Amino acid sequence: MKTSFPARLHLACAVALLAGTSVPAFAQQHDHAQHAPPTEESAVKPEAHALHAQHDHAAMSTPREPVPPVTAEDLAAAFPDIDHHAMQHAPAFNHKVTFNRLEAWDADEGTGQAWEGSAWFGTDTDRLWLRSEGERVGGHTESADLEVLYGHSVSPWWDVVAGVKQDFKPGDARTWAAVGVQGMAPYRFEVSATAYVGEGGQVAANIEAEYTLRITNRLILQPLVEVDLAARDDIEYGIASGFTSIETGLRLRYEVTRRFAPYVGVVHERALGDTADLKRSADEPTRDTRIVAGIRIWF
Repeated sequence: MKTSFPARLHLACAVALLAGTSVPAFAQQHDHAQHAPPTEESAVKPEAHALHAQHDHAAMSTPREPVPPVTAEDLAAAFPDIDHHAMQHAPAFNHKVTFNRLEAWDADEGTGQAWEGSAWFGTDTDRLWLRSEGERVGGHTESADLEVLYGHSVSPWWDVVAGVKQDFKPGDARTWAAVGVQGMAPYRFEVSATAYVGEGGQVAANIEAEYTLRITNRLILQPLVEVDLAARDDIEYGIASGFTSIETGLRLRYEVTRRFAPYVGVVHERALGDTADLKRSADEPTRDTRIVAGIRIWF
């Protein structure tokens, strides 16, 4: 049987259409068939992991031997009572003697000498202090005093001191009660401030500050300022109330050893306020500047 050309064309298009739709369907079915086993495997794996995890955690959380409860005897053995007093060592007693200034000068008014020193004996927190300073001019003692003080450390840098002071010169000897502080101020200023109560209710004070400026390991420059005050007039000793005097100094020393250092310097003393007026009325100098040389030693 013969078919016409249009009929054959329609038949060819139908065959091609059937072939095009069947190939993707087959490919899709084949693709799903290949991926099906991993889906089943993945469904099995979580169960395997769960069983494995249960086995491991059970083995880790269950101790091989049961731990007994902690008893009072165990705590006493682990944390015994400590006798703190038995552990403390006896405080070490030390001492030091320092002559900060042993100096002399030669001026128009004559030769002179001066000293300023201190000594202590005790522990790091409690000490017995001795402090003394004085001055001689032309072979005569112009001033001299000695302080005996008990010092107690109130901080790593400061001590509170209290005791007595004995003035030997000028005039008759006098005794004072003393209380004050001494130590290291910020920026490494060495400071001493002491108040005195004397016979007859006289009240005075002394403030001293010095600074150590290390130029080299052995060359040291040391400025100093010292101020005296009085609460009321003491005409017998030529002192008026208020600021009575000020002393400034600048000394350059060379440490031959840490314990021995010669120095040279300049010192200026000046009477202040009404005390200066009392000195003028007595025809006494109110100020003095001198070049000094001396040594600083400690042992």
